[in-house]
Amino acid sequence: MYIINLFSMIKVNTLQRLFTAYFTIGKIFGEWFSTILTGLLLSFLKIIIIIFNTFDSIFYSKKIKSKPKNTILIVGNPRSGTTFLQRFLSKNFGTGSELWEMIFPSIILQKLIKPILPILERFSPTKHHSTVAHKTSLRSIETDDAAILFRYNDGFFLYGFILAWNKSDLFHWFDPKSRDTSDRDLKWLQSIWSKKLFKSGQNYYFGKLFSLSANMPKFQNDFKDNKILYMIRDPLELIPSGLSLLTGVLDKKFGFWNKSEKLRNIYLLRLYDALKELLIRFHDDWINDRIDKSRVKIITFNRLMSDFDNLMSEILEFLEINKSEKVEKIIIDTAKKQKTFKSKHTYNLEKFGLSQEKIKKDFQKIYSTFLSGKF
Repeated sequence: MYIINLFSMIKVNTLQRLFTAYFTIGKIFGEWFSTILTGLLLSFLKIIIIIFNTFDSIFYSKKIKSKPKNTILIVGNPRSGTTFLQRFLSKNFGTGSELWEMIFPSIILQKLIKPILPILERFSPTKHHSTVAHKTSLRSIETDDAAILFRYNDGFFLYGFILAWNKSDLFHWFDPKSRDTSDRDLKWLQSIWSKKLFKSGQNYYFGKLFSLSANMPKFQNDFKDNKILYMIRDPLELIPSGLSLLTGVLDKKFGFWNKSEKLRNIYLLRLYDALKELLIRFHDDWINDRIDKSRVKIITFNRLMSDFDNLMSEILEFLEINKSEKVEKIIIDTAKKQKTFKSKHTYNLEKFGLSQEKIKKDFQKIYSTFLSGKF
C-alpha cells in the first residue's frame, strides 16, 4: 500500500510561489516590469477561464463531469521519446490535448479563440523553443504537465524553468514526498481530458505526464483502470538532451549562456538532480513492487527508433486497441523512417559539466534494470 504522511506535508500557497518566481526572474534575468505585465495578463486569463468553465458546466454538464474512460498516459523524462509516441498514438488511435486547449480549457471559450489562433501564435511561449530539439506550437499536442502550470502556477515546469534559479533550492516544493498536489492536479486534468474526448468524439485519450514518474504508486492506487506507457532512454543521451532542451528555451528568452558560470552551474546541478530523481524514483518504486507492473509497459527509446512496427504491435496488444489496414500501413512507413532518422539536435556532456563516468555511476541501477536487454 502506498502511504503518504499528510501531517509532514509542507504547504506553499499560490502567492508564495508567484512572489518567489517574480523576484527570482527579476534578480536573475532583470525582467521586473515585463514580469508584472505577464502576471496581470495571466490573472485576467484565469478570471475569464473561471467564467467560461462555469458556462461549460451549465451547457455540457452531463458530458464533461463523468470520469473519462480509456485514458492512457505516457510517462518518462523529457527527450525520452514521449512526445513522438504521444503524437503518433493521438493522431492514429484517439486524441490528446493541444497546447492552446490547455491554456484555454473551456469548450465554449475554445470556439471563440480558435479563429484567432494564428494571431496568438505570435505571442506564444512556444516561440522560444528550438524547432530542432522540439518542434511545437499552440496547435501541437503537448505534455499535460503544462496544464498544471497554466492553471495553478505550479509543478515541475515552474521549478525547471524559474525556481531552480532561486538562491535556495526549492525542489521540495514540487516533490510529492514533501508536498503532494496530485489530487488537485488530476482532478483538473480529468476535466480537460473529458472535454477533449467529448469534443473529438474519440474513444481514447493519450496524455503525457513526465512528473508522474515521481508519484506512480499513488496514481495507480487512485486510478485503477488506467494503463501507462513508460519511456526510458540511455541516460548518456537522455540527460544532456534534456538539459539542452531546457537551457535552449532559457537562452532564447533570457540569454542563458550569458549568465555567470557560477549561476549556470548551480542551475544545471539542480536540474540534473531533478531529472535524475524522476528516473530513480520510478526505478525504486518498480523494483520494490510498489507499482502494478501489469498496467505498465516499459518502452526503450532504441526500440522506438529501430523496431517501431513490432513495438507498436506490442503496445496495441497491451492497450487492447485494434488497428485498421490503413493504420498498419502508416506504422510500416513510420518504422522505415524511424530507422533512418537522424536528429539535428546536438549536445555534449562537457558543456553541462558532466562526464560519461559520472552519468554511468549515477544511473547504474537504471542501466541494470531497464537497459540490459530485458525490454
